[in-house]
Amino acid sequence: MRWAFSHGRPWGVYLWPILLALLLAACAGPDAPPGAVHVLQAQGQVGPVMARYIGRGLGHAEAKGAEATVILLDTPGGLSSSMDDIVKRIMGAKVPVVVYVWPPGGRAASAGTFIVMASHVAAMAPGTSIGAATPVAIGGEDLDETLQDKATNDAAARIRDIARLRGRNADWAEAAVRQAASAGAQDALQLGVVEHVAPDLAALLQEVNGKRVTLQDGRVVELRTASVPIIFNRMTFIERFLDLIGDPNISLLLLSLGALALLYEIVNPGTIFPGVFGLIAIILGFFALSIIPFNWAGLALVLVGIALLTLEIFVTSHGILGVGGVVALILGAMFLTPGNPRFAGPSLEVNRWLAYGLAAGMGLFFATIAVNVVRARRRPALMGPDTIIGERGVARSPLNPRGFVMIKGEYWQAETEEEEVQPGEKVIVVGREGLRLKVRKQRGGEE
Repeated sequence: MRWAFSHGRPWGVYLWPILLALLLAACAGPDAPPGAVHVLQAQGQVGPVMARYIGRGLGHAEAKGAEATVILLDTPGGLSSSMDDIVKRIMGAKVPVVVYVWPPGGRAASAGTFIVMASHVAAMAPGTSIGAATPVAIGGEDLDETLQDKATNDAAARIRDIARLRGRNADWAEAAVRQAASAGAQDALQLGVVEHVAPDLAALLQEVNGKRVTLQDGRVVELRTASVPIIFNRMTFIERFLDLIGDPNISLLLLSLGALALLYEIVNPGTIFPGVFGLIAIILGFFALSIIPFNWAGLALVLVGIALLTLEIFVTSHGILGVGGVVALILGAMFLTPGNPRFAGPSLEVNRWLAYGLAAGMGLFFATIAVNVVRARRRPALMGPDTIIGERGVARSPLNPRGFVMIKGEYWQAETEEEEVQPGEKVIVVGREGLRLKVRKQRGGEE
């Protein structure tokens, strides 16, 4: 029986549009009157999700005719590619952008320094810090000298030009890259790195009221931020979910566990749940990879490793496929994220111990299954017509080479490829062709 409204239409006709509307509402920004100040909260690692969030927030502010957008920034740094996206979006914004390093105790380190420098108005809360913007390798290890020089020179030139464009201390900005210079809020204010130090958002909006800024299109805008509505445009559910799974470790686990679950469903058809879980996990794994920079060669090695481990179950390779699968899985995990420079922040790479443990665990899992499959194939049949092989019986007629034998109380046609068997002699079944048995004479000492 299906639930239905009075005119007979099923619930699904109404449920799907409602769910779609709720999903769209969860992904949309808040409603805001024109002239409001929009506030974005950018906390944590500078990565693809933060770049998407800030891009969406600025787009929403522009569409709603916002007076200004304030970005509450607290970051240890992150990916240079995501930082570039944020810097370009801020510099091309059609509304004034105020970057406020907040809360007290927070920081705008490494990539965060570039974001502050790109803003139309830069501010800090007491007890915050800015600087230390030297590029490092994606895994935290030192770059070789040539790459280090290239990355440092490029970053220094960019931040110097950005600081000069915004009228800030270009020498200090370059020192933040070349010498990892840092400054607290009051020092940054005195050095001309930021324009304001304010204890909270309300005080900051009062301070910047009346300030004139120039947008990229050449328009000069005077900020009117006193006594205006403040709209907080936080991350949507989808963005928070992306931020959670946007990690190569999680992606690797989802792909591996999903493959295991699908294999279990194939080996044990009808269980349903493992297959559904495996399919969802694999889709989420690829979805996670779509929001982080990854290496196609690394992904291919991971998939080849899983495929080789799976083949070990069905192909007799004496462990060669299994060992190859483990090696491919480890190499794929190591190559999954590229080695591009980043600006401090948490490392966006697969943990090597996770890669070793996952490869060892999957290798042991598939090896155990393969051994059990081989044992099952070698074990005598327990059901069906082949269970008669190995049984003993008695010849009821001469076998020269064909005749009849009695096996477990049943008459069977039989033939022997050895010497003639006389009636009453004992025989052993060694094979079967259709309804005819292959037998040989039982020798002395065989019981």
